[in-house]
Amino acid sequence: MPAIELDVHDQRLYDIFDNAAELETISSGHRFLEGPAWHPYEKHLRFSDIPGNATLQWSESAGLSIYRANSHMANGNTYDRQGRLLSCHHASSRVTRMDDDQTMTVLASHYQGRELNSPNDIVVKSDGAIYFTDPPYGREAKVGIPRERQLEYNGVYRLDPAENTLILLSSAFNRPNGLCFSADETLLYINDTPESHIRVFDVESDGTLANGRLFAETGGDGPGAPDGMKIDSEGNLYCCAAGGLHVFAADGKFLGRLLAPMQIPNFTFGDEDLRGIYLTGATALYRLRTQIPGIPLF
Repeated sequence: MPAIELDVHDQRLYDIFDNAAELETISSGHRFLEGPAWHPYEKHLRFSDIPGNATLQWSESAGLSIYRANSHMANGNTYDRQGRLLSCHHASSRVTRMDDDQTMTVLASHYQGRELNSPNDIVVKSDGAIYFTDPPYGREAKVGIPRERQLEYNGVYRLDPAENTLILLSSAFNRPNGLCFSADETLLYINDTPESHIRVFDVESDGTLANGRLFAETGGDGPGAPDGMKIDSEGNLYCCAAGGLHVFAADGKFLGRLLAPMQIPNFTFGDEDLRGIYLTGATALYRLRTQIPGIPLF
């Protein structure tokens, strides 16, 4: 396995990545991978092949399998607080939940009577509220089905499953994509792919957002733009962008990049100790070990 390559802008990057760590290719030959989500108790990874129209599953013990064929071109995935898989679907413009009996429940498909664009990435707050971004990529070729859109903006939403209410939090993004909470959930980070930046918002007591401001800008060479995003247990923020995985300290200081052999749309933390980083490359799934663990999804 090849050693990882780092683009170091701050020595604190070495607190996260051992320069001698190796990049392991777990699976290859896919069409366009996205949405990795690690199950902290069952110890498996689920992820999407969007144009392959399948949700895949991998574990150390069982290897690679198809978790769900005909996934409606699922993109982002996560788990709710009961350990049920939540998915964003490009082909059907829906957010769904896979219930314990393996039935799919539609959680969101329309806003004010109009179809959502194509839900993209998704996170769950500890109170069960679901936050997701809704750019139009799933209505375009390559990772979607070309069709007219019904909403004139690209929104960020909050879904309350208990009350069955969907609230538009912001329509001020060009194309919102990846999002994640701070560890204490007082902040929500949201990136904007065409703008190559990350914004941060205060999370109000009612779950709405306030005081949006610029957190960081992404740059550099190589394929990719702001996409999947998460924080680790020490508050560092990781964002897939040009050339690989960009890492920022909690104050927005750019620490550097983990360079990748291809475009990396998304990633997640996994393994028994959450010190594994699983990278969904455009056509391959990679893994490396890191020195700071992530945060479990539930």
